[in-house]
Amino acid sequence: MLITKALVLGAATFFFAASPVSYAFPADMQAEPADSTRQLVSTLQTININTGERFVVLDSVVHLEAPNWTPDGKSLIYNSNGLLYRIDLQDGSPELINTGFAKRINNDHGISPDGKTLVISDQSENGKSLIYTLPIQGGSPKKITDKGPSYWHGWSPDGQTLAYCAERNGNYDIYTIPVNGGEEQRLTSAEGLDDGPDYSPDGRHIYFNSVRTGTMQIWRMQADGSDPEQLTTDKKNDWFPHPSPDGRWLVFVSFSEDVPAGQHPPEKDVELRLMDLQTGEIKILASLFGGQGTINVPSWAPDSKSLAFVSYSYTNP
Repeated sequence: MLITKALVLGAATFFFAASPVSYAFPADMQAEPADSTRQLVSTLQTININTGERFVVLDSVVHLEAPNWTPDGKSLIYNSNGLLYRIDLQDGSPELINTGFAKRINNDHGISPDGKTLVISDQSENGKSLIYTLPIQGGSPKKITDKGPSYWHGWSPDGQTLAYCAERNGNYDIYTIPVNGGEEQRLTSAEGLDDGPDYSPDGRHIYFNSVRTGTMQIWRMQADGSDPEQLTTDKKNDWFPHPSPDGRWLVFVSFSEDVPAGQHPPEKDVELRLMDLQTGEIKILASLFGGQGTINVPSWAPDSKSLAFVSYSYTNP
């Protein structure tokens, strides 16, 4: 059950289970002054894919995006105002992660399969998003991609390869690169946008979204880019597919037909949809106000029973 929200000026009040906890954000997380008529609220939450039960982890007037669930199951990592934060699922206190010079991190970030390394997409260096890695506890980022813009989305299960969306010569396609840097490999070449690559748990496939048929649909290809196959075929525009760790499910976010196929804007009525990869059946897991920032990155719990996401709402200040 979704828990009622509350806000106070100068700090953020948020709720865990049935008990309110008040936490005064440090200076770099202070909320902007509230609009005279309404205030955007970010709700970081989890949902059980079997029962539909939601658990609110954090409600905030600070803009939050794109949670990753840590492999140990204990924490979520999300971005806010160009920085990364970790929040423990038990005590609920946001903790700033040291990312060195990287202060313009977007919502394309993740965690290595062994849980030791973070990957970020940041545009501090030259104004274009580049991909970096750093220790999970924080530290100095190491640049992986020399070319930009590059937006990370997937990490191979063996920990050796990163998959990302990048613009090269006016076209956005999917690329891979060794985790320690090197030559990038282009995997798609269709006209229009290919985005959101994420590896299957066995490393054999990469799931992605593509506008090549006129609407944004979910596709799957071999890890080397061969044999692309379309998985969704309806009129909705589907983005950011993420397979569950056990390989049984695929979650993605769906925009309505009135949203342009090549765009994934914020503050739209969207659906989190769940595909059974054994049967191909698709069901609506949740309907919410969101889009950009909701599930841009892998956000499954390690047991494949729940996933994390961000929804948004407006309230009177």
